[in-house]
Amino acid sequence: MKAVIIILALAAIALIILGCVPSFGANPFQRQTRVYKSSPNYRRGRFVNTKPARGKASGSIIFYILKGRVKNRSQLRPPRPLKVDRLNRSYLSDQRSQVIWLGHSTLLLRIAGQLLLLDPMLGPIASPLPPLGSHRYTKKLPVNIDNLPFIDAVLVSHDHYDHLDYGTIRKLRNRVGQFFVPLGVGRHLERWGIPSAKIKECNWWDEVECGPLRLACTPARHFSGRTITGRNSTLWCSWVINGPEARVFFSGDGGYGPHFKEIGDKYGPFDLTLMECGQYDRLWAAIHMTPEQTVQAHMDLRGQVLLPIHWAAFTLALHSWTEPIQRVTRAATRQNQQVTTPRIGQPVFLGDPDYPRTAWWREYKRK
Repeated sequence: MKAVIIILALAAIALIILGCVPSFGANPFQRQTRVYKSSPNYRRGRFVNTKPARGKASGSIIFYILKGRVKNRSQLRPPRPLKVDRLNRSYLSDQRSQVIWLGHSTLLLRIAGQLLLLDPMLGPIASPLPPLGSHRYTKKLPVNIDNLPFIDAVLVSHDHYDHLDYGTIRKLRNRVGQFFVPLGVGRHLERWGIPSAKIKECNWWDEVECGPLRLACTPARHFSGRTITGRNSTLWCSWVINGPEARVFFSGDGGYGPHFKEIGDKYGPFDLTLMECGQYDRLWAAIHMTPEQTVQAHMDLRGQVLLPIHWAAFTLALHSWTEPIQRVTRAATRQNQQVTTPRIGQPVFLGDPDYPRTAWWREYKRK
């Protein structure tokens, strides 16, 4: 009986904490989950992958470090903070189609006169609990959030902390026209002060308009959740951004699978693919691609130029911080694929053959 009381007390404390800490977000309402039941990828109260994807979360890194699995722990982070290219107002007002990598999976994309922000994570730590989170590799961001111009739309791939940041959303909430998110993620935004009228939730294969752009919410092989009790209560996705003169694919997070070819057959070819290439491990191989799989996915999508993302910001896996970019560029060379490797904050202009190719990470080689 005493054990039951303790468990109930701990559960009550957990609920109180979840209710008091806004960064945890909020689970969908019951009336929303009733609608989700009509979705083929929603079963028994949770979203699922079309192809099962099981794996341990990247939090397992703590266990492996303690067990000594990491042979050279000093390689998990760069030896000093990474430099970034600071954006000035001329870049931010440049109307040419371009993408600017802000680190990890956060990007500014200007296309067909629309300014989009992808996976808004501009905070210093990828965790709701700073002592337990991974600190960003850079001391500064390429641009201060307060200096960003009006953003036509924010696109979110899923609700993990390294892709959707409470502090970033709070600072942007009055300067964004529309938020496009997968099913269930809108509840987080509503709790953080975003009016429901500004939020458009999408299921896989839904298509929506954003000015002259046609956006498609496309499949990914991943999972979701900002709390233990909220695991897979929201959907995850990738995005197709189809403009009058260019097509861009944004992978979000996810393992390799046949969905890339499906997307490529339906929406390709793509002028640019923004593809995750880091934070992989054999334990979660189903939910994060290896760099070699990243290149294959790019080819399945019929992409022209690949921009590797999901690296160079946080340590969320056990490989060295440069391994993803080294492996993805080698694999692309073997497959005769084009890869652009901008510094954080360096613009890549769509359709310009003179895209960034420097191996800037070599500047941080340990002596």
